[in-house]
Amino acid sequence: MKVLLIGAGGTLGRAVHTALRDRGHDVLTASRKDADVHVDITDPDSVRAMYDAAGVVDAVACAAGSVPWRPLGELTTADVRAGLEGKAVSQIELVRQGAARLPAHASYTLITGILAREPLLSGSVASLANGAVEAFVRAAAIELPGRQRINAVSPTVFTESLDVYGDTFAGFDPVPVARAANAYVKSVEGRRTGQIFRVE
Repeated sequence: MKVLLIGAGGTLGRAVHTALRDRGHDVLTASRKDADVHVDITDPDSVRAMYDAAGVVDAVACAAGSVPWRPLGELTTADVRAGLEGKAVSQIELVRQGAARLPAHASYTLITGILAREPLLSGSVASLANGAVEAFVRAAAIELPGRQRINAVSPTVFTESLDVYGDTFAGFDPVPVARAANAYVKSVEGRRTGQIFRVE
């Protein structure tokens, strides 16, 4: 399959790229920099240009999305909007625009995270955005045209990222990022839709 992978430069994106490529898929990367196609997923015009440049693809896999980490008492309205735009609205836009462009058999795999079900201090916006994406996946699954499918991968913290987060995920059992990449393979190659594939 030809897979459009968004956010291929990050820890997860690199692992997904490797997993899909090793299974023989043609992976077209998209990101703000150092990718086959440039895209800013928070900009609908940029998403449109990305799809124009990519041409026909069989699957869209997103490993991108950012949210602010700040204590609730310090959050501004701008922080909340930035988190929703950065991780939820941006991924919804990928599906919204892709629905009319991709073939009937195409699929979307989005990224959420464990904070949708296990909140952490300073992570309220992350929990909000992850929960919004997961709710959207379940709803979009019954409305996508043709046989298009949509799922999300929802991992816990990666072993490879523990040094970045310090004690933020104290007590959580980390997983190798390759396990999350395998969940993308399950979504892309399988037939399930409306699923949240937990990796923990």
